Amino acid sequence: MTILNSMASSVSEATSSDAALRRFLHGLPGVDQVGAEQRAAGLGTRSIKTTAKAWAIDLAIRMVDLTTLEGNDTPGKVRALANKAMHPDPLDPTCPSTAAVCVYPDMVATAKKTLGSSGVKVAAVATAFPSGRAAMPVKLADTRDAVAAGADEIDMVIDRGAFLSGRYLEVFEEIVAVKEACGDAHLKVILETGELQTLDSVRRASWLAMMAGGHFIKTSTGKIQPAATLPVSLVMLEAVRDFREATGQMVGYKPAGGIRHSKDAIKYLVMVNEVAGEDWLDPDWFRFGASTLLNDLLMQRNKLKTGAYSGPDYVTLD
Repeated sequence: MTILNSMASSVSEATSSDAALRRFLHGLPGVDQVGAEQRAAGLGTRSIKTTAKAWAIDLAIRMVDLTTLEGNDTPGKVRALANKAMHPDPLDPTCPSTAAVCVYPDMVATAKKTLGSSGVKVAAVATAFPSGRAAMPVKLADTRDAVAAGADEIDMVIDRGAFLSGRYLEVFEEIVAVKEACGDAHLKVILETGELQTLDSVRRASWLAMMAGGHFIKTSTGKIQPAATLPVSLVMLEAVRDFREATGQMVGYKPAGGIRHSKDAIKYLVMVNEVAGEDWLDPDWFRFGASTLLNDLLMQRNKLKTGAYSGPDYVTLD
């Protein structure tokens, strides 16, 4: 029996107790950190042709969760961001819209009203983002409030203290409860990989989140460094690939934090294709959590069309 077949037969049994879940997660293949770093670096050196680059830039724009998660967010700022998500380049109607606008729960209604029937989704962070340090009733109320206001997607944070203490079933049950509170909204589970210490922990947390029913697994809140990295993404993409092979269920992936340039976005797209497969090259299964990435994508897109680099004043500042 292969490792993946063995995983498939034991996934359903793994959550019967804390001990069973611990055995399952610690029975996952270990990560060769040196090998992961070397492979990620190698994939990051791939070059692509101009026509493929134009396609990749447009795809990356369609995959952006355009994000503002600051204490000074205002309704006006959120409305401006939502308009930018719908029409990233007002001078070019061929420019695609982004996948979503990501905001705090109290700004969901403003974003939803502005976006209307555009097709751009509203994502809301919840569960005491970014720390996750709150009682479960508070986290569930946070989630329900965002969904009631119109959120299409919820980005929750796991309790890293519980995970690092080995209380895996507690984390599992929390994700299950938040997913139930989401109703029809999709759930993205933020691991905050910068606090998980090892790539082995990243692999275990990825499987835990997927087993609990997360529609996406996500690297980071963007508030902790390091945030998204290529080695972490390699491990998480291997996890979504292996999870589908073991269970038949497809789960999306979202790197977030620190991805600011088109060349970096393209490195991630190359990795998605090489590691998980082309099925994930779709906004339904892959997103970038970003605030400034869109500006660089727009400038590079304009350069490919006109042959001239327009400079930062070509785009609006977020």
